[in-house]
Amino acid sequence: MGTITEGKAGIKIRTAKVVSKAMPVFYNPVMELNRTISVLLLNSIDKKNMQIALPLSGSGIRGIRLVKELKKGKIKNISFNDYDNKAVKSIKENLKLNKIKMAKDKVIVSNKDANLFLLGSCGFDYIDIDPFGTPNPFLDSAVKRISRNGIIAVTATDTSALCGASPKACMRKYWAKPLRNAVMHEIGLRILIRKCQLIGAQFDKALKPIYSYSKDHYMRIFFLCEKGKEKVDEILKQHDVFNCAGPIWIGKLWDNKLAERLYKAYGKGRNPDKGVLRFLSIIKDESKINKVGFYNIPSIVKGSSLASIPRQEGIISVIRKKGYKVSETHFAMNSIRSNIPEKVLAEIIRKKN
Repeated sequence: MGTITEGKAGIKIRTAKVVSKAMPVFYNPVMELNRTISVLLLNSIDKKNMQIALPLSGSGIRGIRLVKELKKGKIKNISFNDYDNKAVKSIKENLKLNKIKMAKDKVIVSNKDANLFLLGSCGFDYIDIDPFGTPNPFLDSAVKRISRNGIIAVTATDTSALCGASPKACMRKYWAKPLRNAVMHEIGLRILIRKCQLIGAQFDKALKPIYSYSKDHYMRIFFLCEKGKEKVDEILKQHDVFNCAGPIWIGKLWDNKLAERLYKAYGKGRNPDKGVLRFLSIIKDESKINKVGFYNIPSIVKGSSLASIPRQEGIISVIRKKGYKVSETHFAMNSIRSNIPEKVLAEIIRKKN
């Protein structure tokens, strides 16, 4: 048992060499960025007095960080829940460690099945679904209990299905065909978005992605929930097949103004991590280009039988001079997001060889 500091929170937890469901209380240090972006996003939207739900709280680290790091007036109440008795005990101990008092009208801790916890509530402005594996078992109850203009955050760690290593599993779980190539992480993310939107559509709730990304072993989407049949119809119009994959969500992955605010908010913090800052900067830039898919430079070089891979910075410079939009993409190395035609890009790469 040791004490771990993350953001402004400190928790006591028994660490493990391998992160798995077998841990006495679940805590994954790799997901620190996931939690940091949650804080940044909620601080960057125009919402106050939020009722927040964490149905799968584990050690309680996410909720404790929200309490300690969200701006004053953001939280009306926050509910920690976990089905595991050991996790609930850990949450209470960690709340005490961080000098956060439990109160019926402010900080609530419950020990229930995640779905029963959600369905037994009156609803929330923010629900965070962060499971070990697929979020599928929790989507229905989360959609039912999200408020009008509320936000649902969804994480999926079963990337083998979404990214094409297990295509049959993807068909069963997400009702879509994945790809297994350079753009597989973006396609997987768009498959996950569509699945969530189909669940929302059943209840006349339009789930609009406002911030999405793929990182390490997981995918993450923040949805704004808008109520109304017409809004749902507009969402469903943006489902289509792409390069034999899908159906997928072909609409925007980001609200580009929100992406800008997240980047600036993190940059203004004390001692920002350069890796995180660069990650947020890339998303900020690619959020301005509304295009499905991206170009993987090595794939184009290989397809054109060229001798070498040119420097990405040089390619980007030429594309901009030609008047096209372009940025790096966080989905893959040596890849760019651009509205430039592939034939024009291939010619630029040939001239660089």
